[in-house]
Amino acid sequence: MPRSYSMRGVQGAADRAVQHARTWMFETAPGSRIHDVQEDPRFQHRGVDLLWELPTGEVRGIEVKGDRNPRRRYWFELVSNVEKDTPGCFLYSGADLMVYVFLSQAELHVLPLKDVREWFLPRAKAYALKHTSTKTGAIRYTTVGAVVPCREVLDAVPSALYVSLKRGAVQEEAPVEEPSSAPEEREAAKLAPTGTDSE
Repeated sequence: MPRSYSMRGVQGAADRAVQHARTWMFETAPGSRIHDVQEDPRFQHRGVDLLWELPTGEVRGIEVKGDRNPRRRYWFELVSNVEKDTPGCFLYSGADLMVYVFLSQAELHVLPLKDVREWFLPRAKAYALKHTSTKTGAIRYTTVGAVVPCREVLDAVPSALYVSLKRGAVQEEAPVEEPSSAPEEREAAKLAPTGTDSE
């Protein structure tokens, strides 16, 4: 039976996740600017919540997911609305990075979407699908996603990052690109290229 969520509960998790993501982005690249485009229709259909304008002028699209589940597993949305047969944001998002925040564990994971998709899609059938049901007013819709253990992704995708929000320390699996000489450039170099609750 699908787990049910209210829009208010989902939105509360999303708002907290966005705040954590913004804090991490400012700490990672001081002097950057963040534009919240969650309510902008031009970006909603692209699966982009925030635009991160780095001091270099580069702009990255960020999708943010907030997860209240006590278990550390990613929930990659494959079908956003079963009743309307619409694809999930994991498949269609035009974001460079998915910032996945585990609220109960105070962890933030930075997943380069292109790299994670390339790893996941050939292995998709190996992961269980879970359904969630969300009610907004009188309308209820079903979402389907794959449940993927975090460690499998972090081990397989070198560009993925893990950040402990309790300590604020970044534990990096592997550098995304060669770091520059300045400390702020080294930090920004790690970042090459919400919220839905997991089942």
